[in-house]
Amino acid sequence: MKQGLFTIAENKALTPSVYRMVLSGDASAVTAPGQFINILIDGLFLRRPISVCDSTPDSVTIIYKVIGKGTERMSQMTKGEQLDVLTGLGNGYDVSAAGNTPLLIGGGVGVPPLYKLAKLLTAAGKQVTVILGFNTKDEIFYEKEFAALGADVRVTTVDGSYGIKGFVTAAMPETCSHYYACGPEPMLKAVFSAVKSPGEMSFEERMGCGFGACMGCSCKTVTGFKRICKDGPVMKSEDILW
Repeated sequence: MKQGLFTIAENKALTPSVYRMVLSGDASAVTAPGQFINILIDGLFLRRPISVCDSTPDSVTIIYKVIGKGTERMSQMTKGEQLDVLTGLGNGYDVSAAGNTPLLIGGGVGVPPLYKLAKLLTAAGKQVTVILGFNTKDEIFYEKEFAALGADVRVTTVDGSYGIKGFVTAAMPETCSHYYACGPEPMLKAVFSAVKSPGEMSFEERMGCGFGACMGCSCKTVTGFKRICKDGPVMKSEDILW
């Protein structure tokens, strides 16, 4: 974990409620796809945890949805503003477990942390399939970005307004070597039941500190209690208790 000041290089709306923010600063602590950062916002006591979409040694890209005071404040920020950010939080996905035909499954704002993962896997020559799940056509983002990496991209919408009608499970391939998922808990539970291959899931949880000190985001697993922020947010499918 590393604390530092980051400068906003971009803050752009991707949909009516989803934004992409690019932060310039020392991002050397971000070492694995699936990690997150924790942003201090003036006037608010708790930092806001946001998953990393992409990163370089000197920049971090995040995608966030406006759902409360913190993210609403973020959506109003402009280029050049500075933010106090904790980077390198969480354990991230295990890229070495992918095999040759990995499956990446994202639902809504669970999509962003899969982008850096897809970038690494496609660069390594893996045959990557990506399923992006949304409620309606108006909520879709990053379909073209994943396709540009060379991944087989499948989009589902609950109302059938775009792509395959239904939930992410409606677009599952028959087999995969390993799966990586991120999204709301009902989606993760459905994926757990539908996919028989080994996999990893990233969980969303309210957090206090973001680095394991407060124990506020603990959950029970087959090996005992684990902290979503420190021992997660990524967990192996075989460790999860539903």
